Amino acid sequence: MPRPLEIAEFLSAAQTMPVLDVRSEGEFAAGHIPDAISLPLFDNAERAEIGTLYKKEGRQSAILRGLHFAGARMQPIAERALALAQNNKIAVHCWRGGMRSGSVAWLLERVGLEVVVLSGGYKSYRRHCLKLFGSPWKLRIVGGKTGSRKTEILHKLRAVGIQTVDLEALANHRGSAFGYAASGEQPTQEQFENEFALQLHRLDPGKSLLVEDESRLIGRLTIPHPFWQQMRRSPVSVLEWPLERRVEFLVSIYDAPIEKMRDNLKAIRKRLGSERHVKALKALDDNNLPEFCRMVLDYYDRAYSYGLSLRDPATLENVPGEDAVRVIQNLASD
Repeated sequence: MPRPLEIAEFLSAAQTMPVLDVRSEGEFAAGHIPDAISLPLFDNAERAEIGTLYKKEGRQSAILRGLHFAGARMQPIAERALALAQNNKIAVHCWRGGMRSGSVAWLLERVGLEVVVLSGGYKSYRRHCLKLFGSPWKLRIVGGKTGSRKTEILHKLRAVGIQTVDLEALANHRGSAFGYAASGEQPTQEQFENEFALQLHRLDPGKSLLVEDESRLIGRLTIPHPFWQQMRRSPVSVLEWPLERRVEFLVSIYDAPIEKMRDNLKAIRKRLGSERHVKALKALDDNNLPEFCRMVLDYYDRAYSYGLSLRDPATLENVPGEDAVRVIQNLASD
């Protein structure tokens, strides 16, 4: 049997070989190690049946039933693994690093592959995620009112060698009620955390890490609380742009269908106020997107200013938008 690897060593090995997740398709859909390939030993119904049998009749009966299901899959699993393996190497994990990964690892070794197994399984990866979220990070927040080009500037800072994490990209959402993303649905909360944690795992905790100023929620997803607490205590570079520059920028990037924008407007109707809500709807009907942005920004600007007022003033530093990359790069390099 292959020697099980602890999570850090497994993730290092996974950079040079495919990772097979042999849990059921339902377990995989809820959350998985990023870039892992689903190759279930049991499907959802079979896994449920084995679990029920284990509770009612015990371990031996459950194992025998599992062997019945697994027997028919041995050849397809071996063939798929052989096709995926890189340099004759492959990594395998299940939920707890138990019989499923052990059985598949045994099979793959029999057909000549060099196999790596994750000690503690996917559960150990989840523990690693929680540890990373609670670890101390040298955070600097890139803030500013809606339309301040925070994400764009974050990407420019990454291009010059500053450590960054784009939380909105991981959440597949632009961060407000109008955070439409044409690329599809948001991931599950668990998968959002998995993707986020893997990025943190690959960073140097001794260097500055920049993230965009976010509310606790990004769409329907929640920033892990320990990391969110650090964000709220960290210094903020508040980008300053004139209103019309922000309106111009928003009109250029927001490509949501009009009906989607109309629906999202309902989400902030009470906070926007009835009169302003009616005017914003009319601007949409007239295809006057600049005026629509001005209406909506009135609410978002007030909300953001209130959020900043709750922070320690000593942690805030205003930065002209045009100079943001240079100024923040210098701050992050200190």
